[in-house]
Amino acid sequence: MAKLHYEAELSQVMIAKQLGVSTATISRLLQRARAEGIVRIEVRDLVAPDTVGQRLAERLGLRRVQVIDAPAANAGMALASPLGAMIRAEGLGPGSVLAVGWGRAIRTVMETGLPQIPGVLVVPATGGLQQQAAHFQINEFVRIAADSLGGVPYFVHAPYLPSAEARPSFLADPAIRESVALWDKIDVAIVGVGLPHALNAPEASVATASEQLLVGAAGDVIRHYFDTAGNLIVWEGEARLIAVSPAQLRAAKLSIGVATGEAKAVPIIGAARAGLITALVTDLRTAGAILAELDRQGV
Repeated sequence: MAKLHYEAELSQVMIAKQLGVSTATISRLLQRARAEGIVRIEVRDLVAPDTVGQRLAERLGLRRVQVIDAPAANAGMALASPLGAMIRAEGLGPGSVLAVGWGRAIRTVMETGLPQIPGVLVVPATGGLQQQAAHFQINEFVRIAADSLGGVPYFVHAPYLPSAEARPSFLADPAIRESVALWDKIDVAIVGVGLPHALNAPEASVATASEQLLVGAAGDVIRHYFDTAGNLIVWEGEARLIAVSPAQLRAAKLSIGVATGEAKAVPIIGAARAGLITALVTDLRTAGAILAELDRQGV
């Protein structure tokens, strides 16, 4: 009966005739369905995304925030346009450096496309990750981004976490050295925000055994871990990373976190407090979860 009324949109009179009962019975059963939670009715507050974005920027201390209202299933693709507008607003041109991170959201926005900015230099924010999953292919994201922008791709053909003995050799390679040198000149970085390991499925993570022990971590940006207060957490492989450093991210004109999902609320807050992101592109649901978490924390 509830499906007929709320999903098929039949009137109570039509349902009564179809089921051979009185309209009073239908009315009573509809009330019971709502009382027992079989039917739930939600009235959403109409809050402009721009207003929410301003509130987030103020409360997280971010330079820029773009919030879009889009269905959860299409949120990733919908982020590409505001991300492109944010990048363009920074006035990038030939010789400007754009660093690209990895993750599902990054993959989606890169494949959706970025605006034409001919001559921009595109570099990965970390060495390659030894995983087959599509969202780990950071050098491929660089190629796609450079093709979309009309820019010049630079690749880092080295593992993100080599052995302590092998790291100097990788960094001594002329091609790798040329790419890594661009990290000191980053104008804009586009990075994902990782979930805590407790919430991240094993197949979705490249975390080592040492990283898995970081139970106090609220999340990470390019494997730089932080707690909820934004304090960086040192781990065994930190010094071996071939990746943009926290200092280099903080020195960029803009470090843009691209993330959606209510579970990302705490990691996004921690990343902002750590200074690893100075801007954010997200959707309305995630923004609401962030504000709710800030209210819960009393800040």
